[in-house]
Amino acid sequence: MIHWLADPLQNAFMVRALVASTFIGLTCSVIGVFVVLRNLSFIGDGLAHASFAGIVIAYMMKANLYVGGLVVAVLTALGIGSIAKRSELSLDTTIGVLFTAAFALGVLLMSRARSYSSDLQDFLFGNILGVDRLDIILVVSLAALVLAIVMLLYKELLFSSFDPVMAQASGLPTDFLYYLLLVLLAVTIIVSLQAAGIVLVAALLVTPAATAYQLTTRFGTMMVVSAVVGVVSSIGGLYLSYYLDAASGATIVLTATACFFLAMIFSPRRRSLLSAVLASRRATVRAR
Repeated sequence: MIHWLADPLQNAFMVRALVASTFIGLTCSVIGVFVVLRNLSFIGDGLAHASFAGIVIAYMMKANLYVGGLVVAVLTALGIGSIAKRSELSLDTTIGVLFTAAFALGVLLMSRARSYSSDLQDFLFGNILGVDRLDIILVVSLAALVLAIVMLLYKELLFSSFDPVMAQASGLPTDFLYYLLLVLLAVTIIVSLQAAGIVLVAALLVTPAATAYQLTTRFGTMMVVSAVVGVVSSIGGLYLSYYLDAASGATIVLTATACFFLAMIFSPRRRSLLSAVLASRRATVRAR
C-alpha cells in the first residue's frame, strides 16, 4: 500500500499535480456548497464554457491563458447577474444565451487561427499532469484568495444565501454579495480548468457539495464534508489516472461521483425513509 502511494511521488509532475489538485478540490467544494444551495449549478457550467472565448483570445495574443479565461468568465458572470436582475428573463435563460454566445465566439476564433497547440485541448478536457511551476503559483494564489474571502465574509454570504430578503432588511449589501459570489465562482472555475477541463469542471463544483448534502443539512458541517470529499476525490482520482493511464479529469470526476452514490446509500434521510417503510410493512403484516 505504501509503495502504491509513494511510487508516483518519485515523478515531479505527480507532485505538482497533487498540490494543484488538492487546492482545486478544496476550493471547488467550498464554493460548490453555495452553488448547490442557491441553485447555481447551471451557471457554473455556463461560465466554464464562456471562459473558452477568453482562453482562445489570450492564445492568439500570446498572453496568459488563465488571465484571458478569467477576464471573460468574470465579465460573463457579471453580465448574467445584471441581466437576470434587471429583465424579466429567468436566470437559466440568461445563462443559456450568454454562455453559448461566448463559447461560439471561442470556437469561431479557434477555427480562424492558422494552427493551435494541444494547450487549448488541455483546457477543454483537462490535464492536471501537465501543470508547471507557474501554473502551481497561479492556482495556489487564486485558490487562497477565494478561500480567504469566503472565510472573511462567511456569515454575510451564509445569511444572504438562505434568506436574501431578511439579509437586505438587516442592512446587508445583498446585491454586492450576489455579484461577489458570481465573481468567486468565475475565479474558481478558471482555477479548476487545468484539472477537469471546460467540459467536466461543473462536476467538481456540484458533486462534492451534493454528496455532503446527502449526509447533513447543517451548513458548516456540509462545507467541511464537501471539502473532504473534494480533496479525497481529487487525490484519489489522480492516483487512478496514474495507474490506469487514463485522463485525469475523468477519473477525478468519476471518483467524486462514486462518493455521491455511496452517500446516497448511507444517507441518514434515506435510512430514515427505509426504516419507515419497513416499519409500515411490519405493522401491515401484524394487522393481518
